[in-house]
Amino acid sequence: MKLKIESFPEYHNIHNIIENIVNCDIYSLIYKANSFREQYKGKKIEMCAIINAKSGLCSEDCIFCAQSSRYKTNSSVYPLIHKDEILKKAMEAKKYRVKRFSLVISGKKPLKKDFKKIAQYIEEIKKIGIHTCASLGLLEYDEICYLRDMGLERLHCNIETSERFFNKICTTHKFSDKVKTIDYAKKTGLSICSGGVFGMGESWLDRVEMAKFLRDLNVNSVPINFLTPIAGTPLEKEKPLEPLEALRIIALFRLMLPDKDIRICGGRPLLKDFSSWIFLAGANALMTGNYLTTSGRHFSDDLNFIEAHGLEVDCVVS
Repeated sequence: MKLKIESFPEYHNIHNIIENIVNCDIYSLIYKANSFREQYKGKKIEMCAIINAKSGLCSEDCIFCAQSSRYKTNSSVYPLIHKDEILKKAMEAKKYRVKRFSLVISGKKPLKKDFKKIAQYIEEIKKIGIHTCASLGLLEYDEICYLRDMGLERLHCNIETSERFFNKICTTHKFSDKVKTIDYAKKTGLSICSGGVFGMGESWLDRVEMAKFLRDLNVNSVPINFLTPIAGTPLEKEKPLEPLEALRIIALFRLMLPDKDIRICGGRPLLKDFSSWIFLAGANALMTGNYLTTSGRHFSDDLNFIEAHGLEVDCVVS
């Protein structure tokens, strides 16, 4: 079956979208997704990096996460790390032409004693000359305003999956809590990074509904993570996605959010021999370096990976 949709973003019948994505020839699908990437993003590929600035002992019960205090995993546990360690990592990232650097902490939101420190860290990261991002859980409007005034440019807050499926993966906070934080951040003028995790047992209907929801939210960047089952979590025995299914997910998000950054993050190794197809499937951004609780690739390896495909690194010009 060939892809029938010529103007995918205006195609509103969800079930027809699912039929096209799931049943069409993979090469036809990738050809269309790649043409959208080239049309809207050209040859530029953006890299971002994160630092796990506070790890473990999270009160929430997200079933995919090794940092929840409810599960027995081998995930590291430590309080907010020192500023010097964070700045060292941010400077290393900039050296390798990484465009955005994100400070990430575990927990529902920052502790009061940590919040001002985090804001000061963001201010110092900004001075390095790299774009600032943070993933700090569920924040209030005044807290986001304060972080913005200290130099934060983008807030990351994953919706994780569809609203319909959300209570299957988390019961300690609601889908609407995520959306409220995103709405607050948009009101402050920050750009938004929001996506989720795939391979948790969700259906294609969930994936399409999630893509549509993010399109309606008008987020700027969509991080796509493929589940890495972690021992001790409820999903430890979940079968990883097949590479071609992962590529179809990337293509879906490019076709439904044609002008947004589609960013490949955790779980890239499951693509195996198909890892070089992420750009053909529509991705124009990726997370480099290590992830929160799993290992990634060194900055230099991803830099070479991008250039080997005849693409250009979209970085901050010093």
